[in-house]
Amino acid sequence: MSTLIKPYAVRGALRVAVATETYPPEINGVARTVGLMVESLLERGHEVQLIRPRQGREPDPSCGNALRERLVPGMPIPFYSHLQLGFASRKALEDDWQKWRPDLVHVVTEGPLGWVAMAAAIRSGIPVCSDFHTNFHSYSRHYGFGMLSGVVAAYLRALHNRADCTLVPTAEMKANLEALRFERVSVVGRGVDTRLFSSARRSQRLRATWGCGEDETVALHVGRIASEKNLELFVQAVSGMRVVDPKLRVVLVGDGPQGAALRSRHPDFVFAGLRIGEDLAEHYASADVFLFPSMTETFGNVTLEAMASGLAVLAYDYAAARQYLRHAVNGLLAPLGDAAEFARMAVQLAGNRELRSRYRLEARRIAETLSWDRAFDDLERALRRIAGSVRTEIGGAQRKSAHVET
Repeated sequence: MSTLIKPYAVRGALRVAVATETYPPEINGVARTVGLMVESLLERGHEVQLIRPRQGREPDPSCGNALRERLVPGMPIPFYSHLQLGFASRKALEDDWQKWRPDLVHVVTEGPLGWVAMAAAIRSGIPVCSDFHTNFHSYSRHYGFGMLSGVVAAYLRALHNRADCTLVPTAEMKANLEALRFERVSVVGRGVDTRLFSSARRSQRLRATWGCGEDETVALHVGRIASEKNLELFVQAVSGMRVVDPKLRVVLVGDGPQGAALRSRHPDFVFAGLRIGEDLAEHYASADVFLFPSMTETFGNVTLEAMASGLAVLAYDYAAARQYLRHAVNGLLAPLGDAAEFARMAVQLAGNRELRSRYRLEARRIAETLSWDRAFDDLERALRRIAGSVRTEIGGAQRKSAHVET
C-alpha cells in the first residue's frame, strides 16, 4: 500500500467538522456541552460543519459563512427514545470534504454517525479526534445487559482507538480508559456558566409552589430519571433526612423511563420535569442541598452547576465531584459505592444548617474559577495540535501522532 503523509500546519482560523448524534434543543449533558463548544468555536472565528440527525420535522438549515449544517436521518435509541442514532453516507461526507476540507474532524458520539465520520476522515487523510462522554459499558448493567458490558467496552475501544486522540474531562477518566486499553487519551476539562447558574436566581415564589417557606430545606436532584442514576439511593437518603427534618421538601428536575413509577410511589415529591436555561438555573438556586448518587458519570456537569448555584453538594468521590469538591470544605464526598455512608452524610446535611451555609459559599467560590472560556482555551489548543498532526498509512497499519496534554 502506498504511504500517505499529510501534515496539517494550521494557523489562524480552523475548519472543524463536528459529528454528533445529540445537539440542542435536546436536553442532556452531551448536547449542552457540544452546543457550547460549537458556539465557542464560532465566536473565536473558526468555521464549523455540524453533522447531526434531523430533529423531528425541522427544515433544512441555511448555510452561513461560518456554520454549515448537514442533517442526516436518525432513529430513536432503544431505552433512550428521546435520543437518536444518526445515519450518514461515508461517500457523502467524503464528497463534502473534497469541496470544504476540514482541518480536523471531531467525533462526539459513538453511534453509526460517529463510525462513518471516523471512516471518512481516515480515508480522506484528515486528522480526527473523538470525545468520550458516556459510560455506555457501565449503563448496560442497568438495562439487563450486564453480560454485554465487555462487548460494549470493546466496541467503544475499537472506535476511539482509530482516532488520533480521544478527549476526556478528567485525569481519573483518562486512567480508567487506559486501563481498558484505550490509546492516545488526553484531558480537556469542562466549565460552568456562573452568570447563568447563581444563587442570585433564588426564588421564593418558586419555593412557594413547592410548598416550602424560606426557612425550610429543599433537597434537589437534577438529571435523567433512570436506573443508571441510582435514584433508589436518592430516595433512601431523603427518607433519612426527613427523620431529622420532617419538613424537608424533595424536588427532582428531569424525566426518564423511571419517572412514572417514581411519581406513583412518591406523590409527596415535586417532579418539575425538564427545565432549561434560566428556568433550570432558578430551580437549582431555589434549593438548598444537591444529592447526586449516580455512579455512571464520565463527568457530571450537574455537579458544577449545583456548586455554581450555591448548593451544599453531596456526591460520590469520582468524576467532577472528585476533581472540584474538597470533602468537608465545600461539600461532601462519599466513598464510591458506599450507599450507607452516602445516606449518613445526607442526614448530616439535613441536621446542620450552619454546615450547609459554609459549603454553599465555598462551592460557589470554587465554581467561579471554572469558566467555560478557560475550558475552551484548553480545547482550542488541543484541536490545533490534532489538526497539526501527521497521519501515516503503511502496509495497511495506521500510525497516529496527535497525543496532546493541556
